[in-house]
Amino acid sequence: MITFDLVVVFIVIIFILISLYKEILGATFTFVIAVVTLGFFGILTPREILNGFANEQIAVILLLLLLGDIIRQTAVVELLFDRIFRSAKSYRGFLSRMTLIISAFSAFLNNTPLVAVMMPYVNSWCKRNDISPSKFLMPLSYAAILGGCATLIGTSTNLIVNGMVVDQQIIPGLESLNIFDFVYVGLPMIFIGFIYLLFFGEKLLPAKTDLLNNYIKNNREYLVEAEIRKNSQLIGKNIEEAGLRKLKGLFLVEIIRKSFKISAVKPNVILQQDDVLIFAGDTENIADMIDSDMGLRLPSVGMLHKKKQTEIVEIVVSHNSAMINKSIKEVRFRAKFDAAVIAIHRNGEVISGKIGEMVLKPGDVLLLFTGADFVSRSNHTQDFYFISKIKDFQKLEAYKIWTLLGGTIATILLAALNIISLFMGLIVLIMVLIAMKIANPKELHKAVDYKLALIIVMALALGTAMIKSNAADLIADVLITVFLPLGKVGLLFGIYLITSFLAAYITNVASVAIIFPISLTMASNLNLPPTPFILVVSFAAAANFMTPIGYQTNLMVYGPGGYSFKDFFKVGFPLTILYMIVTITVLSLMYFM
Repeated sequence: MITFDLVVVFIVIIFILISLYKEILGATFTFVIAVVTLGFFGILTPREILNGFANEQIAVILLLLLLGDIIRQTAVVELLFDRIFRSAKSYRGFLSRMTLIISAFSAFLNNTPLVAVMMPYVNSWCKRNDISPSKFLMPLSYAAILGGCATLIGTSTNLIVNGMVVDQQIIPGLESLNIFDFVYVGLPMIFIGFIYLLFFGEKLLPAKTDLLNNYIKNNREYLVEAEIRKNSQLIGKNIEEAGLRKLKGLFLVEIIRKSFKISAVKPNVILQQDDVLIFAGDTENIADMIDSDMGLRLPSVGMLHKKKQTEIVEIVVSHNSAMINKSIKEVRFRAKFDAAVIAIHRNGEVISGKIGEMVLKPGDVLLLFTGADFVSRSNHTQDFYFISKIKDFQKLEAYKIWTLLGGTIATILLAALNIISLFMGLIVLIMVLIAMKIANPKELHKAVDYKLALIIVMALALGTAMIKSNAADLIADVLITVFLPLGKVGLLFGIYLITSFLAAYITNVASVAIIFPISLTMASNLNLPPTPFILVVSFAAAANFMTPIGYQTNLMVYGPGGYSFKDFFKVGFPLTILYMIVTITVLSLMYFM
């Protein structure tokens, strides 16, 4: 029976799908509007909307983010990476170590900072061995995803699903998932993914031009603007006389003169004071421009160049950055991060105009000219990730390192054995780290992704609304009608297919929020064991290889690797099919045989 509540819920779901796909409002605001609408029409009570804030799994996600940030700050992971990757000499040698090590770490640590830490190692190794980073950056992301899917705590997607299990309770007696319930699919897929990347990745992965060092073949990748200052020797000279057509590693793209642009600059154009010259070039020559005596200045740098300690670093804008859809001028890098944006690269897109007026997008790669306070101000930011290695970490005493690593391992094992809850174990561990001054309590809050927490809370509320309004029942009945003729395996296949598609082109949180209540309702209506219907949603949403927007680590490597959507699909689609086959086969054998 079609009711008013049912119609409203379907309208809200359609709104979420369109808004996220078109990037109209951003994920956080989209979910807030959707759930507030459900509350306004009385479909959800205030208690049901806010119930997610008391969900233990959300607290676990936030605590794991805190622990991951503490580990990253102590440089324990970097110290280990130095020893592991220093001796790698061949393509397959480096790739095999990277895939297995990152997968292993990602099973127990947040995979986003792991990828951020590993990217400089990939770039530096590629420089030494004259291999394009595009041969490694996508496998790096995939390794992080493969490892994250192997345990409950490896990815926030699994924890969100478990939070819904605890929150919804539409099947009496349904219990929270165990840490290693995911390992039966996740562990085989780590090795299958490893073999796939090792033997097929080299052929399928593109050999893109190294975006960090080699812009001779493709010198339009980075854009930098320079201004002709007062008393410059360039004033009154034409382009040819000024030698601007013969600059090593730099190409003059256009001139901005007051209110108009001069594109396709001809050799006889006369230069004037305050002309803004837009160059395309590589990082080293852009850096050299700052100290040159050509009579040019980088207007964005300002007084930063007079500071004693400065550095040029490279960053990539994150998928959930607050800087997205803002101009570089609006972000106010200098005030916020003690840094100035001096150049921008946008993955092959043609961009033009003044740097300060360019609107940032996820995956944009920026060159920053930084002051001494940049490291401390950007230490906990979630607005961008580092590509270039810029930090010197403080070395800890051996007993503190062992406390951190041993405490993390002990917490996971105790939770797996059900001796203590993961929530209490993480709380105690973080308190010990604070007491030993390994972590600074005043800085911890900066590592928390509050937007993610709010999205998860709203997603839990959306799941409640779908069940209350019978929307989950209606969709479940339709899917049962379509896929039940194929048997129980067909049902899992249908759920996996729909969840994977939504996760690839919308977000994994949205796909879980919409499909989880439907999947669990299908299990309930058919009197089937609920666990495989829970796990298939987790694997389909988290094992996202086909698009750069499907998972945050994919987006992190998208710009630096110079990839296209086609590249991700070509390499990721076969891996997605493999993952689907293994998932459905293992779950069917475990629960239906």
